[in-house]
Amino acid sequence: MEKNAVLICAFVGFLGLLSSALGFAAEATRIKVSDVQRTSLGQCSYPKSPALALGLLAAVALMIAQAIINTVAGCICCKKYPNPSDTNWTIGLISFIASWITFIIAFVLLLSGAALNNQWGQERMYFGEYCYVVKAGVFSGGAVLSLASVALGIVYYVSASLPKNTQPWNPQQSQGITMGHPQTPPQPQMNPVFVHEDTYNRQQFP
Repeated sequence: MEKNAVLICAFVGFLGLLSSALGFAAEATRIKVSDVQRTSLGQCSYPKSPALALGLLAAVALMIAQAIINTVAGCICCKKYPNPSDTNWTIGLISFIASWITFIIAFVLLLSGAALNNQWGQERMYFGEYCYVVKAGVFSGGAVLSLASVALGIVYYVSASLPKNTQPWNPQQSQGITMGHPQTPPQPQMNPVFVHEDTYNRQQFP
């Protein structure tokens, strides 16, 4: 690959690792059930937590990585491949679709976890007796899927950057060559010889 492609893959991979690390950090610092206290007035007292900022930063890093990959590689629907059955095209198509699916799920998990973790101070109990907290695995699931999304995006970018075979092999062309009629060698041409008219006159009249 070219130097620019290596740099792009390295930077996008760094953003994917950063998003995943921030997601796991948000999972570790999220508000848990044991951190919430119930008051006598029927309210829930939530402590401060950095999970909101960590979840938002993880979502932003993932969005930047996805935007860079799709900008430099382009949309696979807008590309013209001379041979759609090529292996690179198949791998690129599968990676492109899987990358977008995992990106959407990871982005939703990170944002929803950050939004639901944005509770601080006194809040009312849900259904009269419950204090809501973010369930375990929301941030970690988004972290894993964000890393998978970036990895699939890099695979799509690499497959789209490889040279394409513009003239695929056609078996009909080889059959037409093997089954053609044999060619006979050209016959040598005889140059005409001109004889002077006096030669015949001398033979007839000695």
